[in-house]
This record gives sequence, structure tokens and C-alpha cells, in this order.
Amino acid sequence: MRQYHELLKHVLENGVQKGDRTGTGTQSVFGYQMRVNLQEGFPLLTTKKVHFKSILHELLWFLRGDTNIRYLVQNGVNIWNEWPYQNWLRELGQEASFPKYSEEWKEKMKEFVARVQDDGDFAAKWGDLGPVYGRQWRNFEGVDQIAEVVESLRKNPDSRRLIVSAWNPKDIPVMVKSGLPPCHTMFQFYVAEGRLSCQLYQRSADLFLGVPFNIASYALLTLMMAQVTGLQPGEFIHTFGDVHIYSNHVDQVNIQLARKPKPLPELVINPSVKSIFDFTYEDFELKNYDPYPRIKAPVAV
Repeated sequence: MRQYHELLKHVLENGVQKGDRTGTGTQSVFGYQMRVNLQEGFPLLTTKKVHFKSILHELLWFLRGDTNIRYLVQNGVNIWNEWPYQNWLRELGQEASFPKYSEEWKEKMKEFVARVQDDGDFAAKWGDLGPVYGRQWRNFEGVDQIAEVVESLRKNPDSRRLIVSAWNPKDIPVMVKSGLPPCHTMFQFYVAEGRLSCQLYQRSADLFLGVPFNIASYALLTLMMAQVTGLQPGEFIHTFGDVHIYSNHVDQVNIQLARKPKPLPELVINPSVKSIFDFTYEDFELKNYDPYPRIKAPVAV
């Protein structure tokens, strides 16, 4: 994706050095917008392999209103494990005994994930992230925002209130305790000439690791919403607040920038699904995805 590569270059060339919550350090830019035409293919990066299975299961997890990592773990998705794992170590007073990313830390992580997968009581106590995305999307102070937006798209597609917010100030302290407050804080739909577009506002964006997932996830959500409301896909617009490259990701970014993007893949969705809440993993098929190999990088937690 040309737009993503342009953003990587922009942050490398114009970013300022900033400290951050994780202590890692970043090169950061405040304010940027990227537009993707969803008619040109599914925007899954080709200059490194991006794990589509994780993106799809995570989005289905959000739409379920779920906030416990057990569903993800049972489906082989581990992208949310580190936050509850670190919280578990902290609560047990063992955080200092397992230096982050050491071999001992990794082995203890395997124990934690296995217990979440196999022990429902353990998962209920330690696997929940608090009132994060799924809760806010489906139960924001009693409001099912997703259901309301679908209904509005069908009845009043010209509305300027087609908004879903994950940022609930009352719940932020609880989210901080068990994980992270939402980085992708709100999104808005827009209908013109029978096409559905979506704009995401992301307050904080890990450009190398997180943003490729966010692009694909919200593009996927837009395609799903278009199908169940009888519309065609339009654009995905990604608007950023603090968009940054972590200091320990710069070498990986340069490797990626040296690669030439390939044609985007095609995403085929089961046309018989008519409710946003009825989609399953089996309803999606990714075709002609031929990326360069994955580029490993540590997650800043």
C-alpha cells in the first residue's frame, strides 16, 4: 500500500523524538490522514506478511461485545495476551522475577495462556481486559452502538450521526488497570451515491506493528457493514493523532520500505449473511495474498 509507505517515510523524516508510557521512546508526528479506496482491493499490506486470521477473529470478538481474551486464545490469536499477562504477574508480585521478553518471561507466558484456554474460572478472573472495545461498541452505558448505526444506515443513510465511540471517560481508569484505554477511539460512517465510507480517528498509533492491523480491521468492518445494509464499499479514511514509530522498530521500518508493494489481495464475503452479528470466521476468504515475509518486532507494553 503506497499510502502506508508514504506515512512511514513522513514519520521518519518529520517526526520528533518523544518519550512514552512504555519507556521505549518514539519518533512521533501529530496529525495525519490517509485515504484508501476499497474498490481497489483489500488493504492488507504486502510488504510484510500480516496475520489476517488475527484481524478477523479480533473484529468478530469486538462485535460479540466480548472483552475476555479466552475466545481469541482458543482460536490461536495471541495479540492481546501481554496486557492481562503482565497484570497477572503484577498482582501476584512476580513481575520483577520475570524480566520482560526474557526466556523465563516467555515460558511463564505460555503457562498463563494455557490456563486461560483450559480453565474457565482462571480465564474469567485473569483473562478479562475490562470494558474495552467490545463492551463500548455493544453496551456503552446501555446503548448498543453497532446495532443503532446499522439501523440508521438502513433508515437514514444521510445522517451525520453514524458514529461509534470506544472512548468512555468513566471507564478509562478500569481499562488502564487491566490493559489499555482505546487507541482507535471513534469511527463514523458516510453514505454517498450508494457507497459506504468509514473514517477512523486513532488517538495513538504504533505505526509499524499496530496500524497495519487497524487498516485491515476497519476496512473489513466497512465491507461487512456495506453488505448488511445493501451498500457498496467506498473509502476507508484513517485519521491519526499521535502516530509514531518506536525506537526499536526503525531497522524493521527500513527493511519494509526497501520492499516494493505487490497487488492487493481480494476478500470474498459470504453474500448470504444479512446481519452484522451473524458473521463467522468461515464466511470470509482471502484470495491472491502474496506478501513478503513477516518482519518481527517487539510489542511495547
